[in-house]
Amino acid sequence: MFNAILRRILPEGSNPSDPVVRRRCGLAAGGIGVGLNLLLFGGKLIAGLLTGAISVTADAFNNLSDAAGSVVTLAGFRMAGQRADAKHPFGHGRIEYLAGLAVSLLILLVGVELGKSSVDKILRPETTALTPLAAGVLIASILVKLWMGWFNGALGRKTDSAALNAAALDARTDALATSAVLVGLVISHLAHINLDGWLGLAVAVFILRAGWSAARDTIDPLLGAQPDPNVVADIEALILSHPPVLGIHDLVIHDYGPGRRMMSVHAEVPARSELVEVHDVIDHIERELGEQFGLEAVIHLDPVEPEDPYTRRLLSLASQAARELDPAASIHDLRRTPEGAVSFDVVAPYDVALTDEEVRAALTRRLEELEPGLRPVIGVDRSHVL
Repeated sequence: MFNAILRRILPEGSNPSDPVVRRRCGLAAGGIGVGLNLLLFGGKLIAGLLTGAISVTADAFNNLSDAAGSVVTLAGFRMAGQRADAKHPFGHGRIEYLAGLAVSLLILLVGVELGKSSVDKILRPETTALTPLAAGVLIASILVKLWMGWFNGALGRKTDSAALNAAALDARTDALATSAVLVGLVISHLAHINLDGWLGLAVAVFILRAGWSAARDTIDPLLGAQPDPNVVADIEALILSHPPVLGIHDLVIHDYGPGRRMMSVHAEVPARSELVEVHDVIDHIERELGEQFGLEAVIHLDPVEPEDPYTRRLLSLASQAARELDPAASIHDLRRTPEGAVSFDVVAPYDVALTDEEVRAALTRRLEELEPGLRPVIGVDRSHVL
C-alpha cells in the first residue's frame, strides 16, 4: 500500500529533475506532513497533560514545529516551481534549498527549547504517571513518524531534494526521540526512578545534531559547493569523446536549484583546426550536455599546438615548475605569443598559501632558471573543479 502511494505521486518513468514533478512531490509531502503532525501534536499534548511528563509535552510541541516545517516545505516547493521571469531569469529553484534550511532551523530551535525544559526538569523533578492512553499515543506516534521518514526519504532520494531529505531526517529523529520518551516513562513507572529530565536532555542533544546536519546539507548548495566528482568525471568523458577536443579545464557549474544548472568550461583544440567545423562540434556537445545532465552549457575554445616540439618542451618545463610549487598544481592553455613570450595559466589549489602574485613570481623565477631568456606571461586560476 505504501509503495502504491509513492507510485501515485511519482509514477514510473517520471523525470525527478522536472520542476513540475518536483513540485508535485513537495506539495504531497508537505500536505501529508501538516495533517499528520497536527494530529500527533493534539494527541501528545493530551498525553503530556495526563502524565505530567515534560518530555511528552515537549515532544508534542516538537510535532507542532514539524507541522510548521511542513508548511514551509509546501510554500517552498510551490514557489520553487514557478517559471522564470524577467526579475529571476534562472527561475526560483533555490527557494527549495531555503525551505530545507528553514526546516533545519526549526529542528535546532526545538532542540534548544527541549534542552532548556529538560534541564529545568532535572533541577526540579516532578512525579510522572504512565497511562495506557499515553502509551498508546506514543506508540502510534513512533509508527507514524517511521512511515513519514520512509515516505519523505523515498521522495528525497528519487528527486535529490535537500528539503525532503531534511524532512525525512527530522521524522526519523522524532521517532527516536519519542521512543526514548516512552522507554523512560516505562522505566520510571516500573522502577520508580525519575528519568524524564535526563531522557529529554539526551533527546535534545540528538535533535540538535540532526538539525545541524540537515542545515549543512542545505547551506552547501546555497554557498556554491563543489559538484559531485562522479558527475564531473562523466562530463569530462563526454566532452573528450568528441574529436578534436584534446582536453578541458576551468569547469564551473552554477546551481540555481534542482534541475536548473549552468556550466562553463574551456576546451582545448588544435590551433590549426577549421573554425566552422570545431564550432559545429562544440554546439553538438552543448546539446548533449543539456540532454544527459540537464545543464545549460557554454564552452570556450582554447587553441593549442600539441604537435610543436618547442611548445611541448615549454609545457613540460612549466608543468615541472608548477608541481614543484604544489603537487596538485597544473598547467593549461600554453601557447607562444607573437611577441615571443610564452603564455599559460596555472591552476593553484585553494590550500596553496601563496597569493596569486607570489605564485606568478615563483613560477617566473623557476622558469627563467630552467630556460634562460624565457619570458613567461602567467595567469593564476583557483580552479573550481579542474
